[in-house]
Amino acid sequence: MRSDRYAVRLDAVSKQYGSGRNAVRALDAVSAEFPRGTFTAVMGPSGSGKSTFLNCAAGLDRPTSGRVVVGDTDLSTLSETGLTELRRDQIGFVFQAYNLLGALNVADNVTLPVRLAGRPVDTAHLAEVLAAVGLAGHHDRRPSRLSGGQQQRVAIARALINRPDLVCADEPTGALDSRSGRQVLALLRSIVDELGQTVLMVTHDPVAAAHADTVAFLADGRMAGRLNRPSAEQIAEQMTHLGELGAAA
Repeated sequence: MRSDRYAVRLDAVSKQYGSGRNAVRALDAVSAEFPRGTFTAVMGPSGSGKSTFLNCAAGLDRPTSGRVVVGDTDLSTLSETGLTELRRDQIGFVFQAYNLLGALNVADNVTLPVRLAGRPVDTAHLAEVLAAVGLAGHHDRRPSRLSGGQQQRVAIARALINRPDLVCADEPTGALDSRSGRQVLALLRSIVDELGQTVLMVTHDPVAAAHADTVAFLADGRMAGRLNRPSAEQIAEQMTHLGELGAAA
């Protein structure tokens, strides 16, 4: 039975790269739960394990130990094919690079995951998603005719087209100017508030993180606290504190 409470859970997740004296532990027994319909930002100093955390949560990387549960599915029970299908059907991805195909128009870029799965395109749902991200009427445009902010909106629409359990965003405003970045963050906020989506976002920017309900901090591969509805100033202060701890170590 599908869990109604959490979109994704990490239970004592560790991730080690290499072995012996060359081993690097990127995550160290991290446990975290992300309720459905919430927006969480993940922050930490360089090398804190943010990207590894997101990759494990999204099924892009398998933990060395511990388990990740998306919806009601324990990812450790899946084959590589099953994991690929889960990422396609239950997780939406938004990256700093938009990863759009220049030869395809907006509608075809957005519906690519549906067509790759061999399913028919629900044109009514496509219209709803494009309207939700502010791209109604842009179906036939190619990416080259869109601004950076609009291209990221296409990427967000593509992430939403399969009605995923979880949307994972990795530095989604990193390639945008400040105005476009604010618009994309407002859009991520709105898909949580208005569509009930769950967003997990890695960012280095306290202003971006302040759009989230909760900011989770990582340091040295471990959870290092949370702030609920913090201001950008509070986030920056916490990041400074984490940086000082890392320097002292």
